[in-house]
Amino acid sequence: MLSILRLSIEDANLLIAGAREKANLIGVPMCIAVCDESGNLIAFERMDGSKIHSINVANDKAFTAGASCKATHQYNSVNVPGNLAFGINTECGGRISTVGGGMPIQVEGQFIGGIGASSGTPQQDMEVAQAGIDHFLANK
Repeated sequence: MLSILRLSIEDANLLIAGAREKANLIGVPMCIAVCDESGNLIAFERMDGSKIHSINVANDKAFTAGASCKATHQYNSVNVPGNLAFGINTECGGRISTVGGGMPIQVEGQFIGGIGASSGTPQQDMEVAQAGIDHFLANK
């Protein structure tokens, strides 16, 4: 039998609050998604002024990070012609994201989900997602 930690809706709201705070600080309204360890959505927020297409992008980033226990930007470096992982972005119905902004969430050595942010540059999205994780860990 397995025992696993699982994010609650309150946890997801903490993650979003931290990400939103960072997005406001840098002046880039974001779409922010939080999923569980299976890549299933728990919570989502679309800040006023965020990009419409970022709704799906943020969800896919959270899905990728949560289900794979790996940051989306880590896939970017291996998803190039000639590498064995080239084309990984076409897997899972095209939901595997290789764009920076999806981060896995780890607690007590266990991967428990993912957060995805989208509407800025990949670097801004990564910073916003990481801020969500930092806020969550500081308030748990």
